Amino acid sequence: MQAAPVRATAIPSFTDALRAVESLLMSSGQRTARRNAWTSVMEDRRRAKDRVETQRVLDEAAVASRLP
Repeated sequence: MQAAPVRATAIPSFTDALRAVESLLMSSGQRTARRNAWTSVMEDRRRAKDRVETQRVLDEAAVASRLP
C-alpha cells in the first residue's frame, strides 16, 4: 500500500482570507483609503496613550515638588 502524497500548501490565516474578500469587493482606491484610515486610528490611539502617560508623569512630579 502506498502513502498518500503530502501537500505543502499553507492554510491561509484569517487576515489573508479577509484581504482576499476585501480585494474582491473593493476597488484599489477604496482599499487604500480604508487602510489609511485604520493607520490614522492606530496613530491617534498611540498619541492618546502617550498623552495619558505624560500627564501621569507631570502629576507625579507636581506632587513630589510639594513634599517638604
